[in-house]
Amino acid sequence: MRIVLAEPSRIGLRLMKKMLEEDGHQVMPFDDGAAALECIRGDEEVDVLMTSFEVPNVSGLELCWEARLIANARRPIHVIAMSSTHDRERLIEALDSGADDFITKPPVAAELYARLRAAERMTRASRELLRMATIDALTELPNRRAFFERAGETALRREGSPPVSVLMFDIDHFKRVNDTFGHDVGDVVLKDVAQALRQRPGYPGRLGGEEFAVLLDGWDLLDAQREAERLRQAVQDRRIDWDGGALSVTVSIGVAEHRPGQSVDQLLKQADIALYAAKTGGRNRVVAAQSSRPEEQELSDEGFAEAMQTIYLAC
Repeated sequence: MRIVLAEPSRIGLRLMKKMLEEDGHQVMPFDDGAAALECIRGDEEVDVLMTSFEVPNVSGLELCWEARLIANARRPIHVIAMSSTHDRERLIEALDSGADDFITKPPVAAELYARLRAAERMTRASRELLRMATIDALTELPNRRAFFERAGETALRREGSPPVSVLMFDIDHFKRVNDTFGHDVGDVVLKDVAQALRQRPGYPGRLGGEEFAVLLDGWDLLDAQREAERLRQAVQDRRIDWDGGALSVTVSIGVAEHRPGQSVDQLLKQADIALYAAKTGGRNRVVAAQSSRPEEQELSDEGFAEAMQTIYLAC
């Protein structure tokens, strides 16, 4: 496992690092709490934080708390607090601050290794639960929840510099594919389109049914529109093989660029409006939103709902 080790004693730091490495772990040692926290925030591969209480700048209890916030937000991190005394009040304080486990210093090697094996089991299970909650089971793309979270974080962070754009698209006449060839073939088509998305830039997601989206961080509307056209052509050129033969599909794509002050829902609504225009304009085409400003909606909420119903019935 990848372990951040925070310990104020240089000697203790070297001894524990050696002990952990002998058990096959990758160790990043710190005698400063602020540096350890910066590493945890920046390294998505950290599995375990082991921290003493007395580390300077950011205390061990603060590290426990910050690591728990990071773990709750996006990834599992197992937190082990360490102390040279087995003080019950300190143990309770560590657990209340977000620690998963507590061990006395210097640790007995066999006990430490057993606790880390338990930590590995727990982080593996947590990672799998997180994967199941954020990944679409059929296509293995990020699901609607994961896509909206990523889009929201990116838009909030960027606020127009550099730009952020979104592609929203669905498969033309997908209902006809299901009705003609069966849902098994429909699933093959969805997986093939997902594979095409993996070969293109951006952060893709399956929003539901035959609807997909791509987040393009750093792309303005014009560049995003050009990429959408390349994606449209790539899907059209693919040959989808199945037991009964082969077929090809096309997609209609709406493009929108995020504007400062615009919510993610507003951004995606603009892309949906552009997608509606692509569908009603003949399908197998790309349409960019005329405006991505929230105060310049092209359709009322009622008109938007009616338009989406029209798309659904026409698919």
